[in-house]
Amino acid sequence: MRHLLASAVCLCIFAGCSENRNPTTSSKTPNNTPEGQTVKKLRIAVIPKGTTHVFWKSVHAGAEQAAKELGQVEILWKGPLLENDRDGQMNVVQDFVTSKVDGICLAPLDKQALIGPVKESVEVGIPVVIFDSALQDESNIASYVATDNRKGGELAAERMAECLGGKGNVILLRYNSGSESTEQREEGFLDALKIRFPEINVISSNEYAGTTPELSLDKATQILGKYRSSVDGIFAVCEPNANGVLIAIKETQLVGKVKFIAFDSSEDLIRAMNDGSCHGIVLQDPVKMGYQSVMAIVKAIRGQPVEKRIGTGEFLATPENMKTPEMDKLLNPDRF
Repeated sequence: MRHLLASAVCLCIFAGCSENRNPTTSSKTPNNTPEGQTVKKLRIAVIPKGTTHVFWKSVHAGAEQAAKELGQVEILWKGPLLENDRDGQMNVVQDFVTSKVDGICLAPLDKQALIGPVKESVEVGIPVVIFDSALQDESNIASYVATDNRKGGELAAERMAECLGGKGNVILLRYNSGSESTEQREEGFLDALKIRFPEINVISSNEYAGTTPELSLDKATQILGKYRSSVDGIFAVCEPNANGVLIAIKETQLVGKVKFIAFDSSEDLIRAMNDGSCHGIVLQDPVKMGYQSVMAIVKAIRGQPVEKRIGTGEFLATPENMKTPEMDKLLNPDRF
């Protein structure tokens, strides 16, 4: 009897020591799943506006980073090749709904055309997070993750005014009709100039450059040629536009005469800030955008609270500050 009692005491002591060795250990995994049960891998569709521009490769990197941190999350990355293929993007959304993914993160090409596909997704139980560019109707989405694009346009206006000494003639080259994010940049730029810098005259603001550097090069060459004798500055509202405008400025031999402000970075634009061809780049944080979008959709899937709007920041790089650690990281973000 005494032997049995001693054995029992030893077992209790051993159990107590085992429990105290790691006080954070519980009977559940970090995902609150009881031990012994398999955690379901979540399949998250991430749909960019396009797949060719550098910006989206950084969004992809952020999405994959979030998936790695969360564990048991698979990123299904797919989008149209070109950023003017509304039907193509709508088909991608529909295909993911049909394949019954667990959640969708979408950067809509058109603020109106993608409302229907998003509503259909939510109706069949697949939550949607919108990123980069808003929908006109946000009633069905779990969250909107984006830059404050209007503020980005205002930053561009401030830098333009600084470069021009508060007066001169400028051109705004628009992007693509229906793109909410770039529309906000355009309006922010124009309103800031009108209200705060009345001596800066906008001589052209109704031309659309299109969605590729090639189209932008053609349009920018036409516009710069038309206003060659009077133009002092030009603002391009996204990466493909800016890359095309940069070539046009060089080919029309207006480097030095025309102050050029871009939105989103590329290797060519960074070099242009070094050689004096570009005078400022408004920057987003695409890695953070992809990361926060995936984090938000996983919360929505798990029924956890999600902020309705999640900002990712807006910044201005100039030749003077581009070498600082913060700006260098934003100018050269991780890419997938």
